[in-house]
Amino acid sequence: MLIDIKEKLNKPIVIVGLMGAGKTSVGKMISKKLSLPFVDSDSEIVSSAGCSVVDIFSIYGEQEFRRVEDRVINRILSDEKIKVLSTGEGAFIIDSVRQLTKEKAITIWLKADLDLLVKRTSFKDTRPLLLNYDSSKILKKLIEERYPIYANADITVETKDEPTYKTTQNVLKALHSFLKKRG
Repeated sequence: MLIDIKEKLNKPIVIVGLMGAGKTSVGKMISKKLSLPFVDSDSEIVSSAGCSVVDIFSIYGEQEFRRVEDRVINRILSDEKIKVLSTGEGAFIIDSVRQLTKEKAITIWLKADLDLLVKRTSFKDTRPLLLNYDSSKILKKLIEERYPIYANADITVETKDEPTYKTTQNVLKALHSFLKKRG
């Protein structure tokens, strides 16, 4: 299966979904299994801006962060090298990012239920949208707003409360099927 994927893969893989869905963990594992470079858009933003995502949100606001996110993802995908890109949870919501990723990459949505997202995000202070708020309410609202948009991804994989390698296997199986159908 991995050999089939590597032979048929002619675009980068972009992983989208809400915070806590496993985008970075699964993305790193996919990149390792396929011997592809891994890029995390939030890490690239931090590197470019010289400050944390939380700082960018608090100093400049979400709108400015999304503008920077758009530019950074554009830069990452401009070289057209095959890679695995994990995006921030709001990236695919930006029309221009969604159009770019749909055109230049294969998009994979890691879809997780509310309980799993709450469990995975409750102990982190690196999520600016959840700081000082009831994470369950915020995540529920984000699910309602963003899941219809994430549904535009090429592939959807439901994530469960399971080891990363199992989710990664499910993603690779779905990617294999997608590439096989595409021809």
